Amino acid sequence: MSMTASLALTMPELILSIGAMALLMVAAFGGDGLARAIGWGAVALFAAAGFALLGPAGNGGPGFDGLYIADNFGSFAKLLIYIAAAVSVIIAPGFFARAGALRAEYPILILFSAVGMGMMVSAGDLLTLYVGLELQSLSAYVLASFMRRDSRSAEAGLKYFVLGALASGILLYGISLLYGFTGTTMFAGISDSLAKGITTGQLFGMVFILAGLAFKISAVPFHMWTPDVYEGAPTPVTAFFASAPKVAGMALLMRVSVDALGSGTDAWRQIVIFSALASTILGGVAAIGQSNIKRLLAYSSINNVGFALFGLAAGTPEGVAATMTYMAVYVAMTLGSFLCVLQMRDASGEPVETIASLSGLSRSRPGLAAALAIFMFSLAGIPPLFGFWPKFLVFDALVRNGFWPLAMVGIATSVIGAFYYLKIVKTMYFDDPAPEYAPAASKLEGGLITLSALAVSPLGYLAIPLLDVASMNAARSLF
Repeated sequence: MSMTASLALTMPELILSIGAMALLMVAAFGGDGLARAIGWGAVALFAAAGFALLGPAGNGGPGFDGLYIADNFGSFAKLLIYIAAAVSVIIAPGFFARAGALRAEYPILILFSAVGMGMMVSAGDLLTLYVGLELQSLSAYVLASFMRRDSRSAEAGLKYFVLGALASGILLYGISLLYGFTGTTMFAGISDSLAKGITTGQLFGMVFILAGLAFKISAVPFHMWTPDVYEGAPTPVTAFFASAPKVAGMALLMRVSVDALGSGTDAWRQIVIFSALASTILGGVAAIGQSNIKRLLAYSSINNVGFALFGLAAGTPEGVAATMTYMAVYVAMTLGSFLCVLQMRDASGEPVETIASLSGLSRSRPGLAAALAIFMFSLAGIPPLFGFWPKFLVFDALVRNGFWPLAMVGIATSVIGAFYYLKIVKTMYFDDPAPEYAPAASKLEGGLITLSALAVSPLGYLAIPLLDVASMNAARSLF
């Protein structure tokens, strides 16, 4: 394939990269006064990158001699990433303006992070994987500590950086081992080598790579950074961390597992099953005693990652499709939940994050209480809300492939998670009222909350035919 044809496959990344550099120059000369305009420019770039997926970038095959793969799987993941990133940009100005920290760099960092995530989900080589992952991570470290004068934000950025560097070292060590024992960093070459029989060295390399990737999706036992970073980072940044990078990390894990390590499915499946069970159990139990809503949602994300991993554990196109559907619905539920958290402000306009402050919310802000209840019930997987559907799909994939004991354990652990979601609903509707929140200041945020709530309501079931086709096409492109 010619260089021109290969570049056409990377059109979304080119649009975002060139656009981000142009906006960076605008920010440098125009200052923070243009922060809102730059934010809308970033949203326009995400829309353009999404439309670029309709061309060769959507399903054009491998490029750059196999280093980059443009397929349905990557397109599905990128679309979710761009939507989540755009929402994270849209909701930021109101939050940072109230805190006096509105800066033009925020949407630009999101853009560069999205470029890295695009490379991650389309990687066909371990080195492409690593370059994309580091580009995403470097932007994320800055975003976590974006409010420099806030000690919690600075602490979150430092913790994320130190533990992220450790995870990167683990991943690099695994890459070097796998390269040493297979003689290649290309996914196709690694798969061919593993098909001849997995050696001890290859197994160790596989374990280290999966451990490094598990950190990026905050799967147990590499979850330790998640609650502290989610709590300390600014809420729009936390919403971004909980959605777009989570999709990118999960998609990357699936591509590596199926494309590169597909010949050793029985080996990596054991690791994925352990991580899935541990994540659902710890994510459910550890969240019960939380008093901060952002820490609770952090454990919720760990819990949901565990359920998503059940689909990958099945090791079939149906299982991968179920996981992709899960991530699509998860993005809507998570963004909606954090949009509600943005509305939690006291009478003076200061952010409030305690669960106790939600007491009696149904009387003072019935619309906000109803929306948050929808998100909590949906995250718990309680029918008829749409959050039930992806859980059903991953368990169905397990049962169809003979892993019914694993499905039974997963169903049992989902009951644990339902407890703390229902506790929030109980607090809003049955506890004595706490001091009222400030009135809603943004109609745009209210509109996004409404759209998210409708997406995860029973109306979401209308999207099943389209979602099933898209997720299955994405999964089949891996196999």
